[in-house]
Formats: sequence, structure tokens, C-alpha cells
Amino acid sequence: MSPYTRPSIAPQVFIDAAGQVIDYGNRWEGSPPTEAYSVTVHPERYAPLHTVAAALIDHLRLTYDVEIDDGPHVVADLLAPPSWEVPRAVRVRPREPDCAGLTFVFTAFPGLLLHAGLLHDFPFPLCGCDACDTPWQREADELEEHVFAVVSGNYSESVERRDGEPAAWYQVRFANGSSGGSSSISTVAPERLAAAKQVLQRLPSGWRAWPRRAGAE
Repeated sequence: MSPYTRPSIAPQVFIDAAGQVIDYGNRWEGSPPTEAYSVTVHPERYAPLHTVAAALIDHLRLTYDVEIDDGPHVVADLLAPPSWEVPRAVRVRPREPDCAGLTFVFTAFPGLLLHAGLLHDFPFPLCGCDACDTPWQREADELEEHVFAVVSGNYSESVERRDGEPAAWYQVRFANGSSGGSSSISTVAPERLAAAKQVLQRLPSGWRAWPRRAGAE
């Protein structure tokens, strides 16, 4: 099976109010102007994330022993409903129960919400406002890193009580480092949380790597 390759994306050109080409990722030499916060003039610059996500789904389907569920009902995998309309949502679930599943939720922003495992959602972009100034390529890099960290078994989740409040914790290990954090579980349905705890208690070292499809070695 061929390794994953990001699909070719045609160059995008966006023009600002002064008629200059916007160099996303390098707009601000210092702090962004106040008016750039909470404003996204060209959200369509993130449209390539949908193309990248579709390519990732195809690669996972062809390479690993997984089940694919494509439909609006899998949006319910998210811990919170999305703020935008969802044109497509796809769940990729390994047949091995000790492997974390992935749900790709395409938003009309356009952006991508990635639900990984049981208790965590990762948004791409995290914000997307003009002040943040992230180019789509950087967001695609992080999306791919998260997906392949999960696939390779470098992802763990736990439910722990710290500072008096229970929270869902995660760690993602990458080739060049790691990231981790926590989120409140106060809005998670009790039955969903209980089921997640039961699964995660048997995985103290984290989720396992996905097995490959027969013939995809």
C-alpha cells in the first residue's frame, strides 16, 4: 500500500482592502490589530482542509482494518454540537476494540472537527480569526499529525480528578514532541462517561495501534 500523500491543492490568492495579496501566516510583525480579533474575512482559505480530510479517510479505509460510517448521525460522536452546519461526517472505526476511532466532521465554516477516541474533540482551525492568521497548510499539518498519532497508538485518554473536579485528559505523542491537556466533562451524559471510563480503565498505557488490512502491508 502506498504511503499517505497530501493531495495537491491549487494556490489560493486573497486580496485585502488595499488591493494587496494577503500573506496568511505572516501578516502581523507585532501584535495583531484589535479589529482583527473575532473577524474572518476569508474563511474559504480553510477549504483545503476538507480535501485533506477526505484524502485521509480514503487512506485509512484502504490501509487499515476499519469500518466506515458516513452520515449525519455520526456527528453525535462530538462532545458538543458544532456551531456550523455539517455537510459531511465520517466515522472511521478500527475493528480492534482497543484502538481509538476517529470521526471527521466537515463544517461549513469551512473547517474540520476531529473526534478522537471517546472524550476529545480537536478543531481545525482552533479559531480561524484574522488575528490568529494561521494558513491552511499549518492546520493540515496538525490534522495529519493528530490522525497518524492515533493510528500509530500514540494517543491516550483518562478521566481523573484534579483540583477537585473530574476532567477528561489526553496526551498525543508526535515524532518531534507531544501535546496534552484536559477538558471539562460536566456536560457529558452520565451513561456515556461511565462507558468511557470502563474502556479507558483497561487501557492504562493508551490506545493501541491500528491493525492493517490484509494485503495492505
